[in-house]
Amino acid sequence: MNDLATPLSAFAALLTPEGRALLDEVRGTEPARELAVATRLRRAHPAELVSAALGQERLRQRAVAKFGAGDAGRMFFTPNGVEQSTRASVAAYRAGRFRELGVASVADLCCGIGGDAVALARAGIRVLAVDRDPLTVAVARANVEALGIGGLVEVREADVADVDVSAYDALFVDPGRRGGRGRIFDPEAYSPPLSWAVGAARKAPLAALKIAPGVPHEAIPGEAGAEWISDGGDVKEAVLWFGARLGAGSVRATLLPGPCVLDGRGLPDPQVRSVGRYLYEPDGAVIRAHLVAEVAEEVGGGLIDETIAYVTGDELRGTSFASAYEITDQLPFGVKKLKALLREREVGVLTVKKRGSAVEPEELRKKVKLSGPNSATVFLTRVAGAPAMLIGHPVR
Repeated sequence: MNDLATPLSAFAALLTPEGRALLDEVRGTEPARELAVATRLRRAHPAELVSAALGQERLRQRAVAKFGAGDAGRMFFTPNGVEQSTRASVAAYRAGRFRELGVASVADLCCGIGGDAVALARAGIRVLAVDRDPLTVAVARANVEALGIGGLVEVREADVADVDVSAYDALFVDPGRRGGRGRIFDPEAYSPPLSWAVGAARKAPLAALKIAPGVPHEAIPGEAGAEWISDGGDVKEAVLWFGARLGAGSVRATLLPGPCVLDGRGLPDPQVRSVGRYLYEPDGAVIRAHLVAEVAEEVGGGLIDETIAYVTGDELRGTSFASAYEITDQLPFGVKKLKALLREREVGVLTVKKRGSAVEPEELRKKVKLSGPNSATVFLTRVAGAPAMLIGHPVR
């Protein structure tokens, strides 16, 4: 057995017959049973290898949310890999878009553990997957083997700046956005910096750069199209698309599953109006893409406040890009008023949503002391500049 003192050697040991047997044995181990399982297994196996196997099982269990139980149970992970890898549904959508654009080969730079490379290969696209971290590269290679896609994916350990990608139809770059102190918000502190990735994208026939969804619109290069993607209502990422076929300056919100795609039309900001019978809460990707005006036009509504992304209207109109609520009450903000109304309505389950309010939902729930068989939703927000509470329920 090799020395297991380093993360790379410990991971290599997991790929040996003994390591794989241990992984099978610890599969499904619950956190509360880890100590007992470790104590038993250390009687027959090196302690470091047992720890590595249990650690890998913990990562696999965390990865189920992103990759599904089938793939997560066969793949290998690092802690950063689980955090930073693209959710499988998002990666599959993007791979499908590459394929629709006629792409046959992609250079995947900063490939991490290989989540996007897997999706691209499954879409029939040939992939060069590059990362400079030896452990990450080893994990990516193991994943390519485990999922049986080695015929389409080459994993290479290198600095992305040193790789010749001229032979590939397209470029995909996912810069590292986590450091020793956690998440990195400055795009120039990404690894590599966003400016380097933009420079590389400009040289490619077609390119996509994955970035944080909170990127300011003014930081987006004029020749790029920007797409914000949510999955199940949660905003996951933004992508900058470069290429003559992709529309410089275009803006898009994509909601998964679906996909449901909303393209920007350059509409002016909606008018502010009084609260109507219905309130529409746009999906987070729509808000990040600054496409609330497109939703307001679709439902025939206006804003409740010029700074708040809630749309209101008098008629119920279906839309894929916002959740609809029927509003029963509008009150100035006040805990006592809300408590009295909820007691009168016998509300025992309260969903608290807020936008433009400093009130913490959990603190509010404690103060109103809920009791009763009914449920309600309260929006803590501003209406025409004044703090307000809108009470209602989702439209099914």
